[in-house]
Amino acid sequence: RPVMPGVLMLEALAQAAALLAFDALNTSPDENTVYYFAGIDGARFKRPVEPGDQLILNVEMLRMKAGIFKFKASATVGSELACEAELTCAMRTIA
Repeated sequence: RPVMPGVLMLEALAQAAALLAFDALNTSPDENTVYYFAGIDGARFKRPVEPGDQLILNVEMLRMKAGIFKFKASATVGSELACEAELTCAMRTIA
Protein backbone atom coordinates (compact mmCIF):
# COMPACT_ATOMS: atom_id res chain seq x y z
CA ARG A 1 0.00 0.00 0.00
CA PRO A 2 1.24 3.51 -0.74
CA VAL A 3 1.91 5.86 2.16
CA MET A 4 2.12 9.65 2.34
CA PRO A 5 5.81 10.65 2.33
CA GLY A 6 7.06 12.33 5.50
CA VAL A 7 8.44 15.27 3.53
CA LEU A 8 4.91 16.03 2.28
CA MET A 9 3.54 15.95 5.82
CA LEU A 10 6.24 18.45 6.88
CA GLU A 11 5.45 20.67 3.88
CA ALA A 12 1.74 20.63 4.75
CA LEU A 13 2.59 21.61 8.34
CA ALA A 14 4.84 24.44 7.10
CA GLN A 15 2.04 25.77 4.91
CA ALA A 16 -0.36 25.66 7.87
CA ALA A 17 2.29 27.52 9.90
CA ALA A 18 2.49 30.18 7.18
CA LEU A 19 -1.24 30.80 7.46
CA LEU A 20 -0.90 31.15 11.23
CA ALA A 21 2.01 33.60 10.81
CA PHE A 22 0.02 35.81 8.43
CA ASP A 23 -2.94 35.71 10.82
CA ALA A 24 -0.70 36.64 13.77
CA LEU A 25 0.53 39.69 11.83
CA ASN A 26 -3.04 40.53 10.79
CA THR A 27 -2.03 40.51 7.13
CA SER A 28 -2.47 38.28 4.10
CA PRO A 29 -0.05 36.85 1.51
CA ASP A 30 0.77 39.08 -1.45
CA GLU A 31 3.26 39.18 -4.32
CA ASN A 32 5.74 41.26 -2.25
CA THR A 33 6.02 38.77 0.61
CA VAL A 34 8.12 35.62 0.56
CA TYR A 35 7.74 32.93 3.21
CA TYR A 36 10.79 30.68 3.66
CA PHE A 37 10.88 27.27 5.27
CA ALA A 38 14.16 27.72 7.22
CA GLY A 39 14.53 24.70 9.48
CA ILE A 40 13.15 21.50 10.92
CA ASP A 41 14.09 20.26 14.38
CA GLY A 42 13.13 17.04 16.11
CA ALA A 43 11.07 15.60 13.27
CA ARG A 44 9.51 12.29 14.28
CA PHE A 45 7.28 10.00 12.25
CA LYS A 46 5.10 7.81 14.43
CA ARG A 47 2.71 6.03 12.07
CA PRO A 48 2.22 5.62 8.32
CA VAL A 49 -0.48 7.71 6.65
CA GLU A 50 -2.34 5.68 4.05
CA PRO A 51 -4.97 6.46 1.42
CA GLY A 52 -8.30 7.17 3.11
CA ASP A 53 -6.72 8.54 6.31
CA GLN A 54 -7.71 12.07 7.34
CA LEU A 55 -4.57 13.96 8.36
CA ILE A 56 -5.30 16.72 10.89
CA LEU A 57 -2.66 19.47 11.07
CA ASN A 58 -1.97 21.24 14.38
CA VAL A 59 0.38 24.22 14.57
CA GLU A 60 1.23 26.36 17.60
CA MET A 61 3.39 29.49 17.40
CA LEU A 62 6.13 29.35 20.01
CA ARG A 63 7.75 32.70 19.22
CA MET A 64 7.95 35.45 16.64
CA LYS A 65 10.80 37.97 16.38
CA ALA A 66 12.03 40.11 13.47
CA GLY A 67 10.20 38.08 10.86
CA ILE A 68 11.48 34.73 12.20
CA PHE A 69 8.85 32.31 13.47
CA LYS A 70 9.20 29.12 15.50
CA PHE A 71 6.33 26.64 15.57
CA LYS A 72 5.47 23.39 17.29
CA ALA A 73 3.66 21.28 14.71
CA SER A 74 2.01 17.89 14.68
CA ALA A 75 -0.15 15.86 12.36
CA THR A 76 -2.60 13.25 13.62
CA VAL A 77 -4.86 10.60 12.18
CA GLY A 78 -7.76 10.28 14.58
CA SER A 79 -6.16 10.23 18.03
CA GLU A 80 -2.86 8.78 16.75
CA LEU A 81 0.19 10.98 16.24
CA ALA A 82 1.55 10.59 12.70
CA CYS A 83 4.26 13.27 12.62
CA GLU A 84 5.68 16.02 14.84
CA ALA A 85 8.43 18.63 14.49
CA GLU A 86 9.54 22.14 15.42
CA LEU A 87 9.55 24.35 12.34
CA THR A 88 11.47 27.58 11.80
CA CYS A 89 10.20 29.91 9.09
CA ALA A 90 11.09 33.41 7.91
CA MET A 91 8.93 36.05 6.26
CA ARG A 92 10.57 38.68 4.08
CA THR A 93 9.30 41.54 1.96
CA ILE A 94 10.85 41.75 -1.49
CA ALA A 95 11.12 44.87 -3.65
